[in-house]
Amino acid sequence: MGLMRTSNPALSERQFRGGGPYPGGYPMQLGETMTLNGTVNKTGILLVCAMVTAYWTWDQFLATGNPASVGGWMMLGLIGGLVMAMVTIFKKEWAGVTAPAYALCEGLVLGGMSAMFELRWPGIAIEAVSLTFGVMLVLLLAYRSGLIRVTNKMRLGIVAATGTIMLFYLAEMVMGFFGMHLTALNGSGPLSIGISLIIVGVAAMNLVLDFDMIETGVRMGAPKYMEWYGAFGLMVTLVWLYMEMLRLLSKLNSRR
Repeated sequence: MGLMRTSNPALSERQFRGGGPYPGGYPMQLGETMTLNGTVNKTGILLVCAMVTAYWTWDQFLATGNPASVGGWMMLGLIGGLVMAMVTIFKKEWAGVTAPAYALCEGLVLGGMSAMFELRWPGIAIEAVSLTFGVMLVLLLAYRSGLIRVTNKMRLGIVAATGTIMLFYLAEMVMGFFGMHLTALNGSGPLSIGISLIIVGVAAMNLVLDFDMIETGVRMGAPKYMEWYGAFGLMVTLVWLYMEMLRLLSKLNSRR
């Protein structure tokens, strides 16, 4: 198959190969290996977990209209999600516990952020959710039908683009600490919208790489707990894609 790469650190081939003492792959053990259906089911469980806590912060904010009412919960979710993500990546065997914990933490952040956007632009949250899952479904169908074929060049291109975006966000965050803000890139102008479209496109293509790496794990006979790990990796990309959709829609709505 050549070198398997994905820009999602949770779903690199090294992670699938590194889950046990078998450097060339995993021994096929009936009933103990990762399956596609199992990964899909566990992804559904993680989405439900995120929805439960997202509803909590969503309801809290809309009831008060005060960001302070959910600020603490969102900070808890942000820090907790980061910690759970790191633990899951380095302790894949714990994914059955840490992946749901990650989803619950991310839900706190997503619910609060979505409610804040919703208060300003009614209907934006359901639009972002619909677009996110619509894109995932379309790409999944395209991938399964063979319309999109994951090649080494494609992987390298998406990895490079994702890395560039992450560096851009890091630089923007550092500049923010010194009071410098890239208004032209964060406003509602054509340049800002164009950049958001590119970022949404890159985030979406990461889903294709995630599908490919999950399929690789199934084919390699990865252990059963890797279903949770694969679901966690897919969840990471979905959270990113949703946040970028929300950001793009807010820019488009600001122009009206």
